[in-house]
Amino acid sequence: MAANSFFKIFLPKDRIFYTLFEEVSETVHKMAILLQEMVNQADGDKRAEIQAQIENLEHKNDDSTHTIFTELGRNFITPFDREDIHSLATALDDIADYIYSSSKKISFYKINPNDQGIHKLAEMVYQGSIEIKKAVKGLRDMKNLREMTEALVKINSIENQADDVFDMSIEKLFSEENDFKEVIKKREIYQVLEIATDKCEDAANVIESIIIKYA
Repeated sequence: MAANSFFKIFLPKDRIFYTLFEEVSETVHKMAILLQEMVNQADGDKRAEIQAQIENLEHKNDDSTHTIFTELGRNFITPFDREDIHSLATALDDIADYIYSSSKKISFYKINPNDQGIHKLAEMVYQGSIEIKKAVKGLRDMKNLREMTEALVKINSIENQADDVFDMSIEKLFSEENDFKEVIKKREIYQVLEIATDKCEDAANVIESIIIKYA
């Protein structure tokens, strides 16, 4: 009985990881929403304002990720493997980093993002963030494994589609754009957006590993 009471002391702290991961996935989702707004905004000044909001959320996400790592070093009991907690925090942070990087490049290069490839890839980042949010929320109790698994499958499908969109966008860019500077700028933006979908898949793979171990 004494041993059980001792371990119960750690349980409330153990639950903090679920809350932190949910906060991070929500921040990533908000960043993806703003990215979509940014690429659909024709006014350069308004795009800059949206980009500043994305930057603020990226800083907030860095703080949350740092808190996860701090709690990981502080807590004796964790809800799942410490390596998985570290990997998931890193993968989610990477999604945020690449969303921010996409917005920064659009702003820095001062290009009008009214481009089919940019729009499609930004939409896929947004869709991936929705599914990441669902999967992360499911970690708390592992009761709705079907919804979690469906979310992970969708993320994988989104990443595959993003690869195709990237290839087609590059092909179209090289065949239609005569300004080599614009080619370089847009190619970089396509690439960073596509990597953001890769990072969604990385996070999904970590969540799948957790499901296999603990569900």
